[in-house]
Amino acid sequence: MAKPQSTSKKSVIVPANYVPGDDEKFMNDRMREYFRRRLLNWKEEISAQTRDTVEYLQGERVNHPDPTDVATYNADRQLELRTKDRLRKLVRKIDKALVRIEDGSYGYCEETGDPISPRRLDARPIATLSLEAQEMHERGERMRAG
Repeated sequence: MAKPQSTSKKSVIVPANYVPGDDEKFMNDRMREYFRRRLLNWKEEISAQTRDTVEYLQGERVNHPDPTDVATYNADRQLELRTKDRLRKLVRKIDKALVRIEDGSYGYCEETGDPISPRRLDARPIATLSLEAQEMHERGERMRAG
């Protein structure tokens, strides 16, 4: 099991075409900076979506005389609110991942302590389990549910 190292505050240059690979030292400065930026950009995109949703909900003050229109409006509003709640939870997970980047534990499986593959992290930057641990976790859930 590799021991996480805390991150340093030095400036790291990450080329625009950089993609983390299995052939480089795991969670080197460049890889760590790549994921930090990826998470920050994702968080900003979500914040923009949330602002748009709030503006939409605040601006949508139409009086609907038809009960069907009222029902449709309320269903749309509930969907927007559920989506906003999911995004809020996702931002919390992104914030936790950013903390893990700072303390040096980002990219390591919470159950095994092994590195999570850079490809998995690239696909799901908030992942906390390796693919193998995630699959074991899901098999256990299916067995308990079935």
